[in-house]
Amino acid sequence: MAQAGTFDGRDIARIAVFAAIIVALGLVGPIPVPGLVPITAQTLGVMLAGAVLGWRNGALAVLVVIVLVAVGLPVLSGGRGGIGVFVGPSAGYLFGWLAGAALTGLIAHSGGRPLRWWRVALGCVVGGILAIYAFGIPVQSLVTGLPIGDAAIASLAFLPGDAIKAALATVLTLALQRAYPPAFSGVRAAGSSVRAR
Repeated sequence: MAQAGTFDGRDIARIAVFAAIIVALGLVGPIPVPGLVPITAQTLGVMLAGAVLGWRNGALAVLVVIVLVAVGLPVLSGGRGGIGVFVGPSAGYLFGWLAGAALTGLIAHSGGRPLRWWRVALGCVVGGILAIYAFGIPVQSLVTGLPIGDAAIASLAFLPGDAIKAALATVLTLALQRAYPPAFSGVRAAGSSVRAR
């Protein structure tokens, strides 16, 4: 058994695969919303990363994507990338992905395995929606000059799509658990000091 905090080749491979999934979901072009942050499919990848990989590796998969953006690769929806993304209206949402994947993983895996649908769904809603909005809305307000209340109300337009993504992430995670349990090996329940076998 490996000690907590260590990585093996399988961890690195899983992190790389989920970073690639998040990037691939960016190939689905953004749906522009006038005056708002565009709707993208990439938050589905963020939810999946946390739900499948757990809090640590899920957050690391998102961190890989953020680093790729920072070095200028066009990995965000619509082919966006570069330092300019970190000062735009969507910057807070991008950083919210990191917290979102971690919270999704913490909640989904809090009871150990097998995963239960309600924990995965709760993780996707709290991490994949609420945490991302908690980072995104204040930054959007700051960058656009909108009062924070108006930015929050404007963000309600995203809720139906995000709820669909949370439901889809829940279904896909549970289907993967049934079809390919090794995808979840190495994921520890929150508070566990030894990796699950």
